[in-house]
Amino acid sequence: MTASPEAIGVGVLLVAVIAAYALFAGADFGAGIWDLLAGGTRRGAGPRAAIDASLTPVWEGNHVWLIFGLVITWTGFPQAFAAVMTALFVPLFVSLMGIVLRGVGFAFRHEARRLRFRQLAGAVFAVSSLITPFFLGTVIGAVVTGRVPARPSGNLPSAWTTPTALVTGFLFTAACAYISAIYLVGDSHRRGDPRMVTYFVRRAAAAGVVTGVLAGVNMLLMRDSATYVSDRLTGDALPLVALSVAAGAAALVLVLFRPTRIALLRVTAAIAVAAVVGGWGWAQYPYLLPTSLTLAAGSAPTAAAQAEFAVAALAALLVVPSFGYLYWLQQHGRLQEGSSASLRAAASPGDLAVPAAEPPAPRKGGFLTGLMLTAAIVDLVRDALARRRGRRPS
Repeated sequence: MTASPEAIGVGVLLVAVIAAYALFAGADFGAGIWDLLAGGTRRGAGPRAAIDASLTPVWEGNHVWLIFGLVITWTGFPQAFAAVMTALFVPLFVSLMGIVLRGVGFAFRHEARRLRFRQLAGAVFAVSSLITPFFLGTVIGAVVTGRVPARPSGNLPSAWTTPTALVTGFLFTAACAYISAIYLVGDSHRRGDPRMVTYFVRRAAAAGVVTGVLAGVNMLLMRDSATYVSDRLTGDALPLVALSVAAGAAALVLVLFRPTRIALLRVTAAIAVAAVVGGWGWAQYPYLLPTSLTLAAGSAPTAAAQAEFAVAALAALLVVPSFGYLYWLQQHGRLQEGSSASLRAAASPGDLAVPAAEPPAPRKGGFLTGLMLTAAIVDLVRDALARRRGRRPS
């Protein structure tokens, strides 16, 4: 049974969304990892300030890709969604808690007045940034190894605790740190901070080497634990794997010897990540869950796929330009200035003083309130006239 063009299209859309999440939210997670490794309060002040300046304007928006991906999965491939959510409940729950806690920690770190509380909030943010990509990686590792059946009877700890799944978790974590360091090199250069450029260049190079080593180890493990996907990665999907390796090597050379070539550096690093996600998707085809659930058998009806395409078109028209404008503002320092000023104002001792009395601001929404009252009065008059004429209002 061959998958329909609509099902294949939804699958391609899902892989594209996963790649977007890996690039943007992955960089956010990586920033938290570097925050964790920055050192004590004094030693880590510079790197953390650079991370905050890059992360604060955009970090909340990047989870749009996660929500979009979840919606695509449960509406386009409901059986696979149910199987993964059932068998891999534990790592998915830990990942979700990590996403929630890192947001709480990041927000409270900026608002807290006491140093101890800021340190606690920062630790929550940093540790959550480490565990979330790791457990998301174990989920992908469990799926790739074929240990998620099409109809699991319950939670399967053995599916996500295999060596392949655990190494995939470490690989995801290292990749997030790598792509984040690459972006932070560019942001530090844009802000004219050569000390932070050098700082993140070294960490990008180290993370790139670690990511490459883990990818090689994972490929060796998959030869025995994920035979179908491994054979496809060295077969039909090999061009995408080769593209990822070449782009990753080019990014590593650029970050070491030409770190000021910001646009080229970011493009090559992004291609390295996106190509490996695409290679994974192509290697799994035609399976949603390797060897147990095919794309054709696990896809929703054609009408659901068509609705997905309509939503994706709306997202392309509304969400993608909004994100583009957001990143343009961030890269040109428009958001950084506003957010930094507000953070400084929040941290200033002077804001504890009672502000001078100000005249009350005019109430907003007066026009809308008046319009509603007018409509209500008209309706009452109309009802009264209808009763006098002995008929019900239409």
